[in-house]
Amino acid sequence: MLYLSTILLSAFITVSLIPVMTGLATRFQLVDLPSQRKVHTLPVPRIGGLAIAIGVIIPIVIWARGDDFAKAYIAGAGTLVIFGLLDDMKGLGYMMKFTGQVFAALVAVLYGGVRINSLGTLLPGAVQLPDWFAISLSVIAVVGVTNAINLADGLDGLAGGISLLGFCCIGYLAYLAGNDGVIILSLSLAGAIFGFLRYNTHPASLFMGDAGSQLLGFSAVVLAIKITQGDTPLSPVLPLIILGFPVLDTLTVMVERIREGRSPFSPDKNHFHHRLMRLGLYHTEAVFTIYVIQAIMIVVAILFKYYTDWALMIFYMVFSALIISAFVVADRTGFQFKRYPLIDYVVKGRLRRIKDDNWIISISFSISKIIIPLALLVSCLLPANVPGYVSVIVFCFILFILTVWRFLKDQIGFWLRFVLYLTVPLVLYLIEEGRAAWISPKMLTLYHLSFGIVAFFVLLTVKFSRRTKGFQMTTMDFLIIFIAVIVPNLPDQSIQSLQMGLLAVEIIVLLFSYEVLIKELRGRFDSLTASTLVALILTGIRGITGF
Repeated sequence: MLYLSTILLSAFITVSLIPVMTGLATRFQLVDLPSQRKVHTLPVPRIGGLAIAIGVIIPIVIWARGDDFAKAYIAGAGTLVIFGLLDDMKGLGYMMKFTGQVFAALVAVLYGGVRINSLGTLLPGAVQLPDWFAISLSVIAVVGVTNAINLADGLDGLAGGISLLGFCCIGYLAYLAGNDGVIILSLSLAGAIFGFLRYNTHPASLFMGDAGSQLLGFSAVVLAIKITQGDTPLSPVLPLIILGFPVLDTLTVMVERIREGRSPFSPDKNHFHHRLMRLGLYHTEAVFTIYVIQAIMIVVAILFKYYTDWALMIFYMVFSALIISAFVVADRTGFQFKRYPLIDYVVKGRLRRIKDDNWIISISFSISKIIIPLALLVSCLLPANVPGYVSVIVFCFILFILTVWRFLKDQIGFWLRFVLYLTVPLVLYLIEEGRAAWISPKMLTLYHLSFGIVAFFVLLTVKFSRRTKGFQMTTMDFLIIFIAVIVPNLPDQSIQSLQMGLLAVEIIVLLFSYEVLIKELRGRFDSLTASTLVALILTGIRGITGF
């Protein structure tokens, strides 16, 4: 329950702070203006990194504040966020940014114990590196990856999506290693990114800025080194697999700049994501392609985590050679991805015509309004036991919603989302802990299948909605699907025995559905508020009476 609470708390804090941060962006000149080397054409607030940072740090302070490593992490991450905000506001020179990065790296290495002491069997006899060399190599690695993720933040959702996959992988590896501190940090970061990405996927209404991208890069490399050094069966090469794509991108671009006689830090549009767009991919297609590549690397890291160091290194070298060769061949031959009329005009055109007819959205939305609250209501009946503390929590929620509904009705949608984001995971987790005796196996199977039915009608609603401000499907949905598919199939018996994968999928489906419903209701929340109150009252009464 601690892990679930961590990811939900960080996500909720981030989502809650984003409207406030967006309002402050213009006041403090934290707006990213269009330019020749940028893809966006309109000014976009770039203060999302601060919301992510707060969403990450609060759960760490609550649950891991006594850990020396966590303290060092907060000090280093806080330094980068401050320097990043100054850069976003005033445009710091590269040397000043570099100074902040080196200071943060030294804090992590010297105080937090994040040190590359061994390269495993890459060196004869798996010798330990001398302290002076280990410290220098660790600082270079931390600064290098911090910049790699910073430079990868060139398309909407790109840096956030890459990092989200990376932190999910790091969190799982930390779970295998029994490192609770790294698990909490990884889940806090994953939750904060998850909350941020809905605002950052194309077309983005918010950027994370240098404050956010440097934070993610620093966090990823620090946590990856932490779990793969010391007394662990995990290979020290794994960080290179997990973070290898943005590292390869950065090294390739810098080598090209030096070869052309330019500074390796001079800006241009030669990153992998820029090249993919020059090959004919649309913005979202380029991001999706990189997501797929990163997902493949994550799967490799999970499946081959105990393989020999040289096997992983050879894989990474072959992977790097294939990526670079593909771009070189494409540049020399003038290759362009073909746009097929069957897809772009026939299929998409037919979908647009169907969308113009209101009957599909009318049916799907009408059904969604009924089955989504019904799914939560049924879920409240299924736990074998509702603890007393849960009753206290839900009655506080009831009182809170009634107060908002009475005195702040214009804000009821926001606070309903807040309550649902806490209630849904809690109720579904209670079901997983123990189900009521009257539930037969067939009834349980039907219950699980009902989430598929909910998802079907919700996706129809999203796809055929004509509301420009309604919920929109994005490349982030690939991340959700990927995580939902991978989690149930992780090679760990304890996770499989708890059916954590199925639990994660059902939580995602129900929260996703409520998110769609709140967007599509356009402020008419009376029925949704009433159904939420009924579910809360039922849960609270069950906890008091033991029914």
